[in-house]
Amino acid sequence: MRADFVNPFLQAASEVLLSEIGEDPARGPIHLDPSDSTGHEVTVLIGVTGEVTGIVLLGFAETTARTLAGRILGRPFETFDKLAESGMGELANVIVGRATTLLAEAGYTSNVTPPTLIMGSGTRLSTLTYQRLVIPLQTSLGNFKIEIALKLK
Repeated sequence: MRADFVNPFLQAASEVLLSEIGEDPARGPIHLDPSDSTGHEVTVLIGVTGEVTGIVLLGFAETTARTLAGRILGRPFETFDKLAESGMGELANVIVGRATTLLAEAGYTSNVTPPTLIMGSGTRLSTLTYQRLVIPLQTSLGNFKIEIALKLK
């Protein structure tokens, strides 16, 4: 994993969360995750294609996903329904889209795929030869992780 791939995701998450929930997330220690399973109740997967390829995962506890979706969409969610799913998919899409724009500004052109939601912890998801770099983020609405499995084509 190239270090210059990390900062665009940190900047994008900061910008988007500041805009959407009025809060700049605190970053926890960045680390590699050798696991081939999702560790979150709600995971949004977005593919990246172009000069930079791979996947980006955003992982949330369901309560955090419901709370974030509620703040963004302006209403509480008692259950993680289709509208909450859509809200979290769009949040991930905006963060990853902004990050790929920043990557393009640094000379790495890429595109994103539509978001895919994975429900339930422990789903096996192999990134094969791509290492997953984990960026933990903390907000007052709950913590989540951005997991980046990207490489230069």
